[in-house]
Amino acid sequence: MAAESARLPGLVEEFVAGEVDSKAADVTEGVKAGNFTILELVEALGLSLTSSQPQTRGRGVQLLSQVLQECYSGLSEKEVEVLIAFYENRLKDHYAITPHVLRGLKALVKSTALPPGSAVSILKSLFQDIHVQSLMVAQRSCVYNMLISLMESREGELKGLGPDFVYGFVQAVDGERDPRNLLLAFQIARNIIHRGYDLSQFTEELFEVMSCYFPIDFTPPPNNPHGIAEEDLILALRAVLTGTPRFAEFLLPLIIEKLDSDVQNAKVDSLQTLAACGPVYGHRELADFLPGLWSSIRREVFQTASERVESAGLAALTSLSACLSRSVLTSDSEDPLQVFLELVLKDCKHHLCEPDLKLVWPSAKLLQAACGASYRSSLLITATVLPALLDEYSSRAQCAQRRTLLEVLHGFVQPTPSSLSAEGEESVLLPFQKSLCSAVFSALSESSAGLQITAIKVLITLGEQPGLLSESEVETAVDHLTKLILEEDDAQVSLAVAECAGSLSRLHPSSFTSRLIPRLKDEIFSEPMVLRDDSAPSKTRQRCVSALASVSTLPGLVQETAPVLLQVLSSAQRGSNSFSLEEVTSVCHSLQRIANRAQGAEEIGKFFHDVIIPQLLGLALQAALQSQRSSDLSSALTQETVLSALVPVISSVCAALQTDLAAQTAAQFVSLFLDGETSFLPENTYPSQIQLLKSEFESWSQSQLVCLLMACVCSFPHNVEIPEIDRLLGQLEDLSCTSTHPFSYTSAAKCFAGLINKRAAGQALDAALEKTLKRIRETLDCESSAQRVQAFTLLVWVAKALLLRYHPLSTALSDKIFSLLRDPELGSRAADSLSLLMSDSSDVLNRSCHADVRIMYRQRFFTENSDKLVQGFNSAEQEKKSVYLKALSHIVNNLPRQVQLTELPPLLPLLLEALLCPDDAVQLSVLSCLQPVLQDPPPALSSQLEALFSRLLSLTSSSAMNVRIAALRCIHALSRLPEHTVLPFRARVLRVLASPLDDKKRLVRKEAVSARGEWFLLGSPGGR
Repeated sequence: MAAESARLPGLVEEFVAGEVDSKAADVTEGVKAGNFTILELVEALGLSLTSSQPQTRGRGVQLLSQVLQECYSGLSEKEVEVLIAFYENRLKDHYAITPHVLRGLKALVKSTALPPGSAVSILKSLFQDIHVQSLMVAQRSCVYNMLISLMESREGELKGLGPDFVYGFVQAVDGERDPRNLLLAFQIARNIIHRGYDLSQFTEELFEVMSCYFPIDFTPPPNNPHGIAEEDLILALRAVLTGTPRFAEFLLPLIIEKLDSDVQNAKVDSLQTLAACGPVYGHRELADFLPGLWSSIRREVFQTASERVESAGLAALTSLSACLSRSVLTSDSEDPLQVFLELVLKDCKHHLCEPDLKLVWPSAKLLQAACGASYRSSLLITATVLPALLDEYSSRAQCAQRRTLLEVLHGFVQPTPSSLSAEGEESVLLPFQKSLCSAVFSALSESSAGLQITAIKVLITLGEQPGLLSESEVETAVDHLTKLILEEDDAQVSLAVAECAGSLSRLHPSSFTSRLIPRLKDEIFSEPMVLRDDSAPSKTRQRCVSALASVSTLPGLVQETAPVLLQVLSSAQRGSNSFSLEEVTSVCHSLQRIANRAQGAEEIGKFFHDVIIPQLLGLALQAALQSQRSSDLSSALTQETVLSALVPVISSVCAALQTDLAAQTAAQFVSLFLDGETSFLPENTYPSQIQLLKSEFESWSQSQLVCLLMACVCSFPHNVEIPEIDRLLGQLEDLSCTSTHPFSYTSAAKCFAGLINKRAAGQALDAALEKTLKRIRETLDCESSAQRVQAFTLLVWVAKALLLRYHPLSTALSDKIFSLLRDPELGSRAADSLSLLMSDSSDVLNRSCHADVRIMYRQRFFTENSDKLVQGFNSAEQEKKSVYLKALSHIVNNLPRQVQLTELPPLLPLLLEALLCPDDAVQLSVLSCLQPVLQDPPPALSSQLEALFSRLLSLTSSSAMNVRIAALRCIHALSRLPEHTVLPFRARVLRVLASPLDDKKRLVRKEAVSARGEWFLLGSPGGR
């Protein structure tokens, strides 16, 4: 210990006289280790601290301050008191010593042993002996941080200074320009305001020293090294200026003045600051300035072409109205809210009656902004505005004018959270209920689609507010919606009707059950549609089917609508020609929309489990058996399109079932497909020997039903056990390897893969995989086998199942697929299969089906296999190279965009080679990869420009429209490269792009015009 203490004078001497800065760290470590104390350090520094040379004194104080910054927590109160006295005295010393003194004081004010009264002493010394704004940025930051620390730890002492503290702060901060220090200064000012410091006679001075920065205009330096954005400064200053009502008399005139600025950001900042005043100020602070504020807001909303300024002005008006709404009324005083709203109404109301003029919308927005501020403001405005609008609507005959008036009306009937009536208060719209409904129903009867859509929006808004639609009015509304469904073929109207029906059906289900659903059912089953010459009746039927799904919002309604849809499928199963394939598919899509609601409604899921799923399965099975008995009786339910549409219906329901119901459903499906158990199906009139998975008894109409098995068993969560899974996997393997029907063996492979993906790791999984992969390898290695395509399909789906869960065997399966790229029969299929591996599957092996999908599996696959593809390409024969290029394009195109940007540069030569491939799909895939890269091109691209331009320009005349469009977009992106690199290609590009300007496809012409325009400007005076 004594030896260590003896080292201290030497360390001090080396730091002070030798100017070896690293010795400060040694001294600090010694103090931390207890080898010497702060007192011993001060003694060792004695001569340095009292030297007549400012530089020597500065080095001494610097060493002491650096040690204190690390060791202040171990000081006693007496030591802190002595050190503070020393540092306060040093503030009067030479200016070169001041920075070190401030760092020492900054460390001391953090000490928990700070003596009582020392905070006041430090501040008095700072304010009296230091001119803060003459210091450097870092020293000013020290001062501000000291103030913040003392405000946190010694607030009572600082408040004891009274207004002197505020005055001292104002003097210290006056003239500050550094954004880092301004954030600290704004924080101090905010603390002064919010924590109740005595502003007294210095209120205006504090406001002036802060408001000189308003509005903030700040552009960060390149790369923004300090991470300070303009928005940070704006919000910090706004919190100060709007922090107290005492600033109102200074701030509000300032805002009115700044709103006259021509700078858009200044206007927006001023209006947003005004909006922030609303929750803080009272009506008395606003009273004298309301006419001026309203005049400025009105001018900005009426005249601006900027949406930012307009939205900020409307928000400010809402905030002012809300503030005035909080005023307490007395019998002998006028209502400030009413006085203000009279100003607004006087300037805006008459414009609402001029639907052809441009001021109708700014006026409507202003009135709606004020109306939405509070219940009181909505009561005052609607009482004046709604009668005028309704009268004007009734007096107008033109649909365009009526639509404008109805759209304006919609803004007033749409409540905001602030304007909603409280419990016990009636809606402000109740006095106008009859007139509003009359206007809406008359608009729904018009022939104008735009007017109908607007009326539907108003109807939705009215229906969502309690008490605004009586039972008879709801029934009238339902009748109008029914008529629109049956007669109106406009797509936008149909969407609006579906939204309205869904909204109202939740609130008034009985009206839909008794009126709309029976009427739609009658229309659906009115007569065979395929016998008619035109497609309009078929469209009507599809609208009816879609509407049934839209109103199926509650379990009771689902129990009414789903049987109607099932009845359509039943009719199709019997081979009736009443329903076309398109209509049957539409029914399946509607059932899927209803099934999706099972995820949020247990009762709907149980209804599907008990009724819908068994009936769907029974109908599909009956159709398959019927088709097997007689090929002449073709049913829509045997079509691949319809079965594919039924898959998401079953999948959505099974994914959302409760565990017990899920286990029951799994057992039923497995017993049906393995043992032909049909007892749970309705109308149990099936043959006793049904073997749906036995390929030796295969009938494609039966074997393809495996897609329904897949939809069920592959959608359950992991905790649902699939019975007899080994037997099931074996039969799925047999079917997928021996079936000759593509849809059947593909669905069997998907089902097998879905089960493998979720199966727990262990010997059972390993044994199943070993058996299957052995069979796949043997079949693929036998070039004369007739089942190679089937085995390859199973290989791809199993590879995807294992890739998603990061199974160790996935690498071996991927290698097998890559080896098949050279295969004469399967090479092209192998290349296309990589797209399947990398993309999301809609019906199986996705997260909605509870599949085991690990994050970043695409990136992992690319990292492990991209080099293999490049090596394979380099070693392949010339005629096989296109297959490798196709494979590479599929992998790269399915990578996340950010990964593409980093991984593509090394692959650019290969991708450019792929553009010569005659396959349109490969070309489109590569072009879609290149386009985002060209927005921020890598350096490697500069050496490839000649080849890139040649490929892209030749593709502008491709036979595929999408390829032409993608090529033009890439050429457009190339115009943004540095001018000196692309200017040599300008004449060539302009010459080639003249041809696409006359392309037969409008979308191609549009891209050609955009691209050619950019290239014309390249290198021109006034160009980019």
